[in-house]
Amino acid sequence: MLDKVWDDHVVRSASGEPDLLYVDMHLIHEVTSPQAFEGLALSGRRVRRPDLSMATVDHGIPTTGRELGISDPLSKRQIGALEQNCAEHGITLFGVNDLRQGIVHIIGPEQGLTQPGMFIVCGDSHTSTHGAFGALAIGIGTSEVEHVLATQTLPRTKPGSLAITVDGDLPLGVTAKDLILGIIREIGVNGGYDTVIEYRGSAVEGLSMEGRMTVCNMSIEAGAKAGMIAPDATTYAYLEGRPYVQDGALWEEMVAFWETIPSDADAVFDREVVLDAADLAPFVSWGTNPSQVVEVNGEVPSPDTFDDPLERDSAARALEYMDLEAGTVITEIPIDRVFFGSCTNARIEDLRAGAEVIQGRTVHPDVDAMIVPGSGLVKLEAEEEGLDRIYKEAGFEWRDAGCSMCLAMNEDVLAPGERCASTSNRNFEGRQGRGGRTHLVSPQMAVAAAIAGHFVDIRDWR
Repeated sequence: MLDKVWDDHVVRSASGEPDLLYVDMHLIHEVTSPQAFEGLALSGRRVRRPDLSMATVDHGIPTTGRELGISDPLSKRQIGALEQNCAEHGITLFGVNDLRQGIVHIIGPEQGLTQPGMFIVCGDSHTSTHGAFGALAIGIGTSEVEHVLATQTLPRTKPGSLAITVDGDLPLGVTAKDLILGIIREIGVNGGYDTVIEYRGSAVEGLSMEGRMTVCNMSIEAGAKAGMIAPDATTYAYLEGRPYVQDGALWEEMVAFWETIPSDADAVFDREVVLDAADLAPFVSWGTNPSQVVEVNGEVPSPDTFDDPLERDSAARALEYMDLEAGTVITEIPIDRVFFGSCTNARIEDLRAGAEVIQGRTVHPDVDAMIVPGSGLVKLEAEEEGLDRIYKEAGFEWRDAGCSMCLAMNEDVLAPGERCASTSNRNFEGRQGRGGRTHLVSPQMAVAAAIAGHFVDIRDWR
């Protein structure tokens, strides 16, 4: 699949040089674009294909009190610059007051901008999310954003290929989030280094599109350049009728093309990993990288259990930062905060799953919990279904769409020492706030932890 999509986008190829690839869709947000647009202005260039770019505000936008304006000076300047640049160059922008505004990796699929066989780029590492549709989607740096704006192309050296096959049915309580955490635990944070991961097998094929996006989203946490899942009937059903998707005869033509994208039966990969879905469980991260996870009914491991000296040192540092002791039972770890959001788990399916856990219960008095929908349209759909009422009556804060506490670029920040159950993708030191301690979990696990005040085994939830 990687070969097919890559070869279909090569504009120029020369020995000893990166290939020059044509970009089908360029997604833009306020943080990595200002310098790129400034570079265009300094060189007297225009955006070559504004119709193939789409912009939104997400990283720094506040998730409460938007009617009062943006108080953070940096976020205000970045968003203002994006508004001005998009207006000047004719790029569609889902701005602060646009119902379609949301996290860039949620609005792309939601609008049908993300389609199988595309080469998609964005100045954000979790662009890999879009690979769930059989697209090749990679994150790029600011200088590369400028190159794409100016030329609609990108020079890239082709990465290797890694097939990860997960067969079998996901056990009770195990979600797409647990699947990808289990994969990263198995192969490590460098296991996918300089590869594009193709996720395969009956467990992957059985996922919804939203689950597939969760898996591909965290390919970056496995060190990969991107992740891909073959398009199929599930993909087509999700895309049909979305705003930027062709209809009529063009739809039939596109589906016929999309059916050619999956890897051939005899395709050869540089490396293959096979896992059994039956071995997966609801996971909780205990450390400061996404491979440092353990089953929720397990214990915090001792650094001495790691054979590799680097992993042993990393585990020791992680325990110190997280203020945990080896042997601590995971379900006995208390939490202070819950963040339910991010481009990993803030789609309507995630919000529905979390609401099912509540069942009339309320948030623990020692926990502050927030729900941040992935887009304005996700929020609207949830409100039409009454999910907001379920969450608010249980004591959760119901926020506006944005990246929020995933990376703490707005007011949503962990205080030093606060411990958070988070549905996001990264648990690095200081990721959600200086000194904050992040535990990665699925939406269901996050909601249950908010209610119990500590981690619980969702399989025992009644």
